[in-house]
Amino acid sequence: MPSRTDSRLRIAVLADSDTRWKWGALTARRLAERVPGTDTAEPRPASPDLDGFLLRGRATPTPRQLDEVGAGADSLREVTLAQFLDHAQALGPAAHEGRGDRAYDVIVLALVGGAAQAALHGLAARWRGHARRPVVVTGYVGVVYEKLADGLLLRHGADIVLANSRHDALRFRAVYEGVGADSRAVTEAALPFLGGAAYRPEAGRDTVVFAAQPSVPESRADRQYLLRRLAGHARRHPGRDVVLKLRSKPGEHTTHIEEHPYQRLARGMDLPPNVRLAYGNMGEVLDRADLLVTVSSTAALESLHRSVPTAVLTDLGVREVLGNHHFLGSGCLTSWDRLDAGHRPEPDAAWLAAQGVAPGEAYQRAFDLARERLGALLGQESLPPIAPYYTATTAPGHLPGLLARHHLAPDGTPLPGAAPAHEPTGLRRLIRDAVRDAARGAYRHGVQRVAPVIRRMGEL
Repeated sequence: MPSRTDSRLRIAVLADSDTRWKWGALTARRLAERVPGTDTAEPRPASPDLDGFLLRGRATPTPRQLDEVGAGADSLREVTLAQFLDHAQALGPAAHEGRGDRAYDVIVLALVGGAAQAALHGLAARWRGHARRPVVVTGYVGVVYEKLADGLLLRHGADIVLANSRHDALRFRAVYEGVGADSRAVTEAALPFLGGAAYRPEAGRDTVVFAAQPSVPESRADRQYLLRRLAGHARRHPGRDVVLKLRSKPGEHTTHIEEHPYQRLARGMDLPPNVRLAYGNMGEVLDRADLLVTVSSTAALESLHRSVPTAVLTDLGVREVLGNHHFLGSGCLTSWDRLDAGHRPEPDAAWLAAQGVAPGEAYQRAFDLARERLGALLGQESLPPIAPYYTATTAPGHLPGLLARHHLAPDGTPLPGAAPAHEPTGLRRLIRDAVRDAARGAYRHGVQRVAPVIRRMGEL
């Protein structure tokens, strides 16, 4: 690896949605703090030299969404996977070998599983034969409650696979070891966006926040039920400020597709005056919350970390498809009926500790293991080739199709006709951007308007 004379790590983050950008950018900043083994004289500054890349697709965040998550970068641009891989090649081994600009030290893949696997194979192909390369990091943006083996094996091959808790680290290693894959990359850490002031009640303030989720629950009937119960709770407590915290505005997409936006469902309801819809940063919303209610949102982990009273609803059952089974043993499972009657759940301290969200000083040390592993990797003269578990030998009926969806051949090289490395300029760029925006709008309209209608017609 190059000499560590520069005081800042250079990190690239590739993300495919607003929440993953937030996770990736904040993870990069957490990792850059005091990396052992890189600077012996002084601790490394907490702010890295951070380049952001937004993967072009249906969930590419809008400027409003990026502003809301509040995770900045020194540069930020939208790219295709092929363009990112070309850029990573130029600022990867070539730069490490003294050709071109200063190399990246770390690449963070903040992507859905399939895109992460494609990026890993693409990087492996471009870095083949080069021992000096950036360290590759990946992980999960929140609660891992479904497709555990599927998602983990798609992330295998990274140098560091971050687990958001001790509980997750044990599960992750068990999956890798269960298929005979190397599990040393699994590293216990925490969600990088926990923080904020501890909960303190204020005289005269009584605020309940319902943290909505784009796809949980999925059906229109279940989402209407939750909205009716929220309104009913507000009517029973007219002096209480009841906030419906929304993830995105109509026309925007997040990691998960939202077919039935709450704001659209609310138009046909007579909501009481003490109910209001809110957007914005969740941390800022929690600053004034006295109770956080959700089905299974990661916001529950944020509120628990800050000791805000937190309720995870059982009204629709405790089911894997809802994700609220993740909170078994937390002490937070309850129902609207009990909340209406004044119940406030008490979280289990042991569960909080195992999930990496316990309040207090423990969180300040949550990234120590990840920093130590990163420091050890940065200190090596060479790194082994990226070697994902999925190969043409282990998954010949799965991997080629997955890579082809990202315009890569089975060996990770670009397929003929992949997006050009250089962006068009001038009038061509304006036309391309207009067509792309129109296509995204049509897709979102189809998801949120046309698909539900077709589904209802099929049920007749």
